[in-house]
Amino acid sequence: MKVTELAPHLGARIDGIDLARLDEAGFRALEEEFHRHAVVAVSDQSLDESALIAFSRRLGDLELNVASSFHHRDFPHIKRPLEQAQAGWQPARLGRRRTRLARRHVVQRHPGARLDPLCARGADARRRAARDTLFAGMGAAYDALDPVLQARLAGLRAEHHFAKFYDYMIAERGSSRPKLTAAQQATKPPVTHPMVVRHPYTGRNCLYADPGYTTRIVDMPESESRALLDELFAWQIRPQFHFRHRWRVGDVLIWDNIAAIHMATGGYEPHEHRLMWRTQVLGDPARYRETNRGAG
Repeated sequence: MKVTELAPHLGARIDGIDLARLDEAGFRALEEEFHRHAVVAVSDQSLDESALIAFSRRLGDLELNVASSFHHRDFPHIKRPLEQAQAGWQPARLGRRRTRLARRHVVQRHPGARLDPLCARGADARRRAARDTLFAGMGAAYDALDPVLQARLAGLRAEHHFAKFYDYMIAERGSSRPKLTAAQQATKPPVTHPMVVRHPYTGRNCLYADPGYTTRIVDMPESESRALLDELFAWQIRPQFHFRHRWRVGDVLIWDNIAAIHMATGGYEPHEHRLMWRTQVLGDPARYRETNRGAG
């Protein structure tokens, strides 16, 4: 296993392993590097659907995404959200948003999920496998906060709602995805978490409020909540916390949903083909509760 660190706060590339054939020692070494770097790209993989699911399940239980329109036809635990260009993601409309973590509607993190493996399967021969994906490290963002603000955040809780990002993509970004049914919405009610989460595997404090899903701070006047969230959202996407992943066909990219937020930069044409498979690994609720006992 060769590990190349790619950015100061998060991000590494791993060469020399086959995820479909990792023994237990190799898997534990990979998991250790993942916890150290929060975002790791494993090069030159050729996983089929069954192998991707098998590897993902070594990391934890898999979520069956509520948005069934994105399910792989034969393997519903695999999402195929990036198989072709999404409506509204044409370069003329993206402008500067293609290259910055500066618009809250495209920054996202899935509450309750431990990590996401995303596998680049193919692309138009004239293009890269996908345009870059940007990440920002929430441990580094918390560490760099003024101690007075850190103290203010201690004990605060924020509400997160899956529908915030999903509905935005339909209403504002022109996504052709179907609206969630009442039954689907019922499976994804708003949830609350501490605004500072102690990472259940590393113990590091991380900001846990993001532009994609966080709606408000609990028990705080709306205007004060909005002002504090806007301050945090602007802070956490500063360039000093960034890592930019440049895709290659065969990459399996694994990112930590507590330690990082992410944004796909887009910038591809509607006729350009790209094939990405994604699973989502759930966190361990008992481990999370034990690590964050008394938080918020």
